[in-house]
Amino acid sequence: MLKPNPVFLMLFTFFVSPVFGAYERNVAMPVEKVIYGQVQSVRQVTEDQLIEDRNRGWRTFGGAVLGGVIGHQFGGGSGNDVATVLGSLLGAAVAANQGGDRLITQHLVELLILDEHGQQLMVLQEAEPAVRFQAGDEVRLVYFPGYVRVDPAF
Repeated sequence: MLKPNPVFLMLFTFFVSPVFGAYERNVAMPVEKVIYGQVQSVRQVTEDQLIEDRNRGWRTFGGAVLGGVIGHQFGGGSGNDVATVLGSLLGAAVAANQGGDRLITQHLVELLILDEHGQQLMVLQEAEPAVRFQAGDEVRLVYFPGYVRVDPAF
């Protein structure tokens, strides 16, 4: 009977466990300014974006290490060496083919706004199904460091 190798278990847990990014809610952000205006025109836009898998190299390396550890569990002598090499190659190949680049479609809304100072502003932002803009809507432009957000003015 094969006993699991502690190194194998550690590597398996490291490479298979999901990694969750930090998600913060209810965080106050500094606002540079708020301007009110009226929507002049609305245009729905879609944009296709290719998202490149930046972890592909590390995933392949991890698959090779994991496959080598698994392959090393089998055989003896030169058979053990062959099993280790084959396990590494197979692990790298499987890991390299997992995930990969993907194409996502973003739904955007382009808004032409006449602000309270008589200036026309064009804003392109992500469309939200719950928020539909129409010409004539009163809106507020909230300026954050590095970007602006348009919301209905209530």
